[in-house]
Amino acid sequence: MSNRDLPADCDSVGLQGLLSVSEALQRIRSALKPVVGFERCALRDAHRRTVALPVTSPLNVPAYINSAMDGYALNSADIPATGEITLQVTGSSFAGTPFNGTVKTGQAVRIMTGAVVPDGADTVVMQELAKRDGEQVTIGCGHKAGENVRHIGEDIAKGGVVLTPGQRIRAPELGLLASLGVAEVTVRRRLRVATFSTGDELCSIGEQPREGQIYDSNRYSLYGMLRDLGVEHIDMGVIRDDEQAISEAFESASTIADVVITSGGVSVGEADFVKQTLDRLGQVDFWKIAMKPGKPLAFGQVNGATFFGLPGNPVSVMATFYQIVQPSLRYLCGENTTQPLRLKVQTADRLKKRPGRADFQRGILRSSDNGELQVHTTGNQGSHILSSMSQANCFIILSAESGAVEPGEWVVVEPFEGLFN
Repeated sequence: MSNRDLPADCDSVGLQGLLSVSEALQRIRSALKPVVGFERCALRDAHRRTVALPVTSPLNVPAYINSAMDGYALNSADIPATGEITLQVTGSSFAGTPFNGTVKTGQAVRIMTGAVVPDGADTVVMQELAKRDGEQVTIGCGHKAGENVRHIGEDIAKGGVVLTPGQRIRAPELGLLASLGVAEVTVRRRLRVATFSTGDELCSIGEQPREGQIYDSNRYSLYGMLRDLGVEHIDMGVIRDDEQAISEAFESASTIADVVITSGGVSVGEADFVKQTLDRLGQVDFWKIAMKPGKPLAFGQVNGATFFGLPGNPVSVMATFYQIVQPSLRYLCGENTTQPLRLKVQTADRLKKRPGRADFQRGILRSSDNGELQVHTTGNQGSHILSSMSQANCFIILSAESGAVEPGEWVVVEPFEGLFN
């Protein structure tokens, strides 16, 4: 989907002086530089890492001429122009156990998928199109020379580049490298990310909450989202609302990490206290983003570390992370970043909204009775309703200018599947 297809606020400054999501991303990107340094790591350890140097193939794939089908290997000169021909079956070629002879005129060899095509043969007729009778097989006309044959280097040529710098190594890339016998790969070093939550109202799992306290869910949401990215995560827990404690946490985090992410303490009424600490340690801007949930955001540098200050509400944390922080972290990792998949589908439900901010509502994308994609709301869209993220499988993105949306209208959705990989 091009930028012209995205909601209007994603490509322009938000209303009433608020920054749009795209404007915030542009400002952040201009301030970032990917981490330097790389390492050689074993193949299994390369999962979710970013390729640092080109990976070339040490061999041809396929390494030998082989069959794409179960059938009969023969010389194309024996294919009849009309009618049928009966050939003598002189042996078999199995995967791992090739036929060692040569196929001569008037002969065929029984062959299995992946098996070596024997000398003298250049074509494989699939078994469904052949009639076997004892040691003879009959084939008809209409077959072409080279049919169902895979050639040396057809998939990957020896010396060819299979992975380029900036690629993220996922399960398919692991399998690809394993198929080439590649045991190690050069990757960028892991991005180190330190996180902590702020607020006297928070308590950790295992503690008994006092009156007015709640369990800190953001600590675990951030853990899961960062683990999906494959970064080195340093969890510093909950920091109480104390100037010295906050200062020590920021100083420690910025010393050991490339990126510091906090949740809470950036909303109106809270920011002054946090701002005093951050002004002493670095340069941080407090922004209001034209998005819902997640209007407050802080970004800057703390003792040389990149800093993201996220809101405190749990859905706001996840929405701002996926829309703003995650693409920024992928860029810092040296990854070739792309826009997440966005689709236009019809909504099955009425979606409540007031103009003013882009709304990232939680939705359930599924096929309707007629087989077309349709999105349903998860219900209450409050930024404190964390269950809406668990129930949903996509964001429903409504532009800043949009009001309520009626059933049957077209909306933009962003599937979680593309964000979580």
